[in-house]
Parts: sequence; C-alpha cells; structure tokens
Amino acid sequence: MDLSDLIREPIKRIVPYSPGKDSEEAKREYGLEEIVKLASNENPLGPSPRAVEAMCAAASDVHLYPDPTWRELVLALSAKFDMPAETIVVGRGSDEIIHMAGLALLTPDSEVVFSDPPFALYPLTAAHLGCTAVAVPHKDLAHDLERIAAACTDKTRLVFLSNPYNPTGTIFKQGEVDAFLAGVPETAVVVLDEAYYEYVDNPEFPRSLEYVRQGRSVIVLRTFSKIYGLAGLRVGYGFAPPALTRGLKQACEPFNVSTLAQVAAVASLADDEQVRRSAQMVWDGKAYLYQEFERLGLEYIPTQSNFIFMDVGIHSRDCFEGLIRRGVTVRTGDIFGLPTWIRVTVGTPEQNQTFVAKLEEVLGVC
Repeated sequence: MDLSDLIREPIKRIVPYSPGKDSEEAKREYGLEEIVKLASNENPLGPSPRAVEAMCAAASDVHLYPDPTWRELVLALSAKFDMPAETIVVGRGSDEIIHMAGLALLTPDSEVVFSDPPFALYPLTAAHLGCTAVAVPHKDLAHDLERIAAACTDKTRLVFLSNPYNPTGTIFKQGEVDAFLAGVPETAVVVLDEAYYEYVDNPEFPRSLEYVRQGRSVIVLRTFSKIYGLAGLRVGYGFAPPALTRGLKQACEPFNVSTLAQVAAVASLADDEQVRRSAQMVWDGKAYLYQEFERLGLEYIPTQSNFIFMDVGIHSRDCFEGLIRRGVTVRTGDIFGLPTWIRVTVGTPEQNQTFVAKLEEVLGVC
C-alpha cells in the first residue's frame, strides 16, 4: 500500500513553513564571508548578559527534566505585569500556545478567522485540526476589524489578530478593539498576538491585559524571541482568564519548555536596560530608514514593530536575489501576496547602512 494514504487529507494540503535561506547556506552558495540577516525580525543585539549568565549557571542541571509548571517564570511574569499566576501559560515560543489553543478549542466543524495575509501559524492551526480557515482580506495593509467581526459566526472558535500586524507593522488602537470585541460572538476566543508590543511607541496601543482581568474571551500572546533576543531558545507566554489557561495547560505537552529557556527568560525580565536599548535601536533605525526610503522614492508602511514593509518596485524575488548576492537577506513579499514588496528587519546602524547601500545597487541595475 501507499503509506501516504495514511496521512490525513488536511495535513497533506499543508505547505511547509519556509523560513527563508539559512545564513550558512547562503554563505556557501554565494561565496560570502558574512551575511547581514534582516529576514527574521531577530534582535541583533542578542540576549541580555544576565540571560547568558543564568544559562551557564544552569547548564550542569540539564540532565534533569525542566519544571513542567514553569514556576519561577510564572512568578516573575506575574510580578512584572501584575497579573494572577493562574492567568499565565508558557510555551515553546508563542507558536506553541497558538497550537495549544487549537487543541483545546477547535473541532472539525469549527472555524478560525484571521487577516489575509496571515502569520503562518494561524491557518496551520486550522489545518492541524481539520477545521475551516476563514481569511479576511486586509484593508490598506492593516486589519479590517469590521469585516473580521462580520466573518465570525456561531461556529467561530478562534480569531487571530496580530498587533502589530505581521508583515506590515500596523496596529489597531484601543477604541477599535473595544468595538471589535463587542461585535464578535461570546463563543469566539480572540487571540491578541502581541509578539512585537515592546517596540510600540503609540500611546493608543490597546491595554490588552485589562480584557484578561475582566474575564473576557481573550488570549494575549507575547514572546521572548524578539526584543529579549532569545529566539533560539523558543519561549513565549500568554495571559488568559483562568478557565482558558486551564484548558491550554491541559492541551500542553509535559516538560515543554527547557530549563535553559526558563532561566534565561526569568533573567531577561529583570534586565530593563536590555529592553530599553533594543527598543531605542529600532526607533532610531526606523527614522534613518524612513529618511533613506524617501530619498530613494520608495513607498513604505510606517511601522510599530522592528521590521518595515516596503515596495521596491520590482519583483521581490529579484530584489532578494540581488541582495543576497551582496550579503544581505530580507523577506520577500510574494509569500504574502504582494510581489513587489519586501519586509526588512530594522538592524544595527551598520546593518541598516549596509542594507540601504546594497538595495541602491540592486535597484540601480534592475
């Protein structure tokens, strides 16, 4: 028999996630000594020295299983955000918490609603559970909250809203999400994915934890992968009313977050200077890149995250190829259905200057 016949049809239809070309692979392929990686929205400053020190101290204990309840990390998060411990859940990145939500809430006859283009894990969660994915087109490269609310039915169990929105960096504000939550069914759990919230400088950004305190049908997701520079450790966290966190924990694999990830996350939470430096680097970098894009006559979306979505006026694959040959990687927009756009991470001053210089070269020969 053909063993592929044993694989469920929804799984067969999944297109595997493409993380982009690996830096070491690119070096080998193009004969490069260095790569300026601006494709994955990582923090080029790296982790807090406190996190590195904590991991070194804990390394001798990795023969033991990690704490399955994440006790020290939960206590640290509870103290930092003034949230009850029973509202907190921890995962292998916020991605795993998204998967937990799918396992806990979705059945084959339910629906998952999100903006198009989406973060890859949102439709993937629907596919894993064999339920219906409802993609609502963006409006001016931002969430169309009115159409998303209108798309919700009594079968909707999860609504995913990334805020800031990946890939464009736009946000919706407090009043907008208040109106949105009032318009969706109570049986729909709204996931506010705030992976980039530490980079936001708009004072009207929603106070999302208030919805959790009020017991609303909301899950708020955050991560240590971005501003805290722990992407390689895979650790994220979420807040939800206790009834929801209990369900998420029941769907969670035991020992899901490693010891090194847990101790690094606790140490990172105590290093406010790391967060301040990382955010300031991005804010300064945005100002520089905006100025350069305007000089070059390139359209871009003002961002509230650590990346910028921009129209380079040529096919993004051609732009990507030209840049990578010159030692710079970015994310192409064709995967988001916008073939002349690219997404570029805001890097260090030196990385930003290199990107602009190489982009100018690529556009000059196209």
